[in-house]
Amino acid sequence: MTAIQLNAELYRAMGEIADDETLMAKVLKYVKKLSAKKQAMDETEYLMSSPAMAEIIRQGQEDIKNGRGEVVKVEDLWK
Repeated sequence: MTAIQLNAELYRAMGEIADDETLMAKVLKYVKKLSAKKQAMDETEYLMSSPAMAEIIRQGQEDIKNGRGEVVKVEDLWK
C-alpha cells in the first residue's frame, strides 16, 4: 500500500469513529505514542550515523555494563 492509500484508509477509518469522543481520544493517544517512538528512532539513527558518536555510545554502554561510571543527579548536570 502506498502512503497516499494508507492516508486515505486512515481518514476513512477515523471518519467511522469521529462521533465517538472516547475512541478518538484512544486513537490520538496511540498516534502520539507512535510519533514519539518514530522521533526516538530518528534521533538514534542520526546519532549512530556518525562513527565517532556510535563508538562513544558503545564505549559508554560497555562502561555501564562493567560497573564503571558514576551516578550524577540531574540537577548537577548544568552546574
